[in-house]
Amino acid sequence: MPIGYLVFLASITVFAAAAWTRPSDPAPHARYLLAASVNEIPHLFGAALLLATALAWAQGDLGGPAGLILTGVACATLAALAGLLVRSLSAPVEVRSALAASGIQPALRSRVRALLAPLPLRPLSVRRVRGIAYGPDRRQRLDVYARRGGAYGPVLVYFHGGGYYSGGRHREARALLHHLAAQGWVCISAGYRLRPAVSFSEHLADARTALAWAHRNAGSHGGDTSRLVLAGSSAGAHLGSVLALTQDLRTPHSRVDAVVGLYGYYGGYYGHGPAEAASSSPLLLPPDEAPPFFLAHGDRDSWVPVEQARALRDHLADGAVPVTYVELSGAQHGFDLFSSVRFTSVVDGVESFLDAALRRQNASTARSSE
Repeated sequence: MPIGYLVFLASITVFAAAAWTRPSDPAPHARYLLAASVNEIPHLFGAALLLATALAWAQGDLGGPAGLILTGVACATLAALAGLLVRSLSAPVEVRSALAASGIQPALRSRVRALLAPLPLRPLSVRRVRGIAYGPDRRQRLDVYARRGGAYGPVLVYFHGGGYYSGGRHREARALLHHLAAQGWVCISAGYRLRPAVSFSEHLADARTALAWAHRNAGSHGGDTSRLVLAGSSAGAHLGSVLALTQDLRTPHSRVDAVVGLYGYYGGYYGHGPAEAASSSPLLLPPDEAPPFFLAHGDRDSWVPVEQARALRDHLADGAVPVTYVELSGAQHGFDLFSSVRFTSVVDGVESFLDAALRRQNASTARSSE
């Protein structure tokens, strides 16, 4: 019995099975951890399994009834992985449809590179300045991404996920930061203090300070601070949404021109009662002065149900806030960990959305100055 092959096959089979489960199935957090990678790059897992199976057959390890059973399991797993790939290929259509519903002309790239090279490696054209302090705590640090040779483009401030108790500024949404920086944007990935050492008021204070830092200092990195947007994943999307919905338009360093929320949680903060939740949930904050929002969420998210994103979409729409909402078929939590077909489609959608939102802002500013 080929023990190494058996362990490898069992692992990929479990990963694929977790990716096909429903959000309502038991053990949601465990299913996310098992499915996060295979759900975004199933073809690479499939290629590895196919190669391992062929090698096991060539070495005579899969002979006899047990070998035939293992081969059957491998074929079934390969079929499941193929289904995951087909499901992920619906993302370009879903992004294009969401943009069209918002009256935005989509500009999507070829998906071939995402299939062949899905790791979110920083391109040579983008430089990163690491670990800039915006406060005394070691978590109050940020990284700046900008195009080599200079840039003069809009500014994006990004907050990472992690449920407010984990995570860091080097993990999610790398493909988004790298792509926009290569196009001339100045992208800032900001960390913030985590629980249990601090609570929501401190998270929000850190986010406000990082935003103010961007308004004051992004220009020295080539950023145009007259155009500044927020983005975040999971808890970071929650934090950015609250920041945008509570901005003081009389304070220049708190201005936000658009928001991008990726698989965000939008309810109240841990343990907050009704009175406290009113200040920590975007769903309970008035959207009267809110900027345009781009929301993307997976319908298989087992960590934060997709109903959260739908609720924020409806809340913003009720306040006449422009919302571009993308619901991704088969996507789990953390779909921005790779430069996958799914996430590169979202990145292109974000770029088209931001281009339209900032053009509308410029036109509105021009009309008001006449």
